[in-house]
Amino acid sequence: MAALGEAQGYPQIVAAASILVVDDDAPIRRMLARTLAAEGHDVSSAADGGSALAAVERAVPDLLVLDVAMPGLDGFAVCRRLRAKGLALPILLLTARDGVPDRVAGLDAGADDYLVKPFASEELVARVRALLRRGREPADVLAHGDLVLDLSARTARRGGRELGLSARELDLLELLLRNARQVVTRELALERVWGGAAAASPNVVDRYVSYLRRKLGDPPLIGTVRGVGFVLGA
Repeated sequence: MAALGEAQGYPQIVAAASILVVDDDAPIRRMLARTLAAEGHDVSSAADGGSALAAVERAVPDLLVLDVAMPGLDGFAVCRRLRAKGLALPILLLTARDGVPDRVAGLDAGADDYLVKPFASEELVARVRALLRRGREPADVLAHGDLVLDLSARTARRGGRELGLSARELDLLELLLRNARQVVTRELALERVWGGAAAASPNVVDRYVSYLRRKLGDPPLIGTVRGVGFVLGA
């Protein structure tokens, strides 16, 4: 039986989330915060790109609402820096520029959605709801090209060939797939796969990436970003 509201076509309710709003225009920033707080979300704000990065460093929010045109670090730069750190939080860009090249630039920088100013508050809430719902529905199967990871069966195949990965290799591959085309730092891999730097040395990440490369075969799928980490599907 469908949950209440689904059969009637009403939007699926999304639980309260932590949202960081970033805009250098104070009245707009306050309006965004009020609108999202009225939906029951825990909203914090930042006035520029540097403050946004510092806030995310302290506590990663469930979603980031990010203005593009800001002095210093603009929204595109903030997006790129967060993705370079291996963070996969949903990002909604806000901008007055509605040209196709601008939208493409935002998506290429790592944004998940793009909302053009001026916009109705109802549309903002709907976009936020969709991004949160998407982020909270983990897929049973992750794929990139001919590489398929079945999370429920804990198996991985490439080109139909069973890869025979260990539990740790599967966990590392899942992290890389969930952040495909984004750099996964050694620090993030240690935290997510090994439980933190205290549990293992950074060298263990390189070793397991080497194991994965050998089992995945050719053509190579995992690239190295010197001094930073690794990226799948670069």
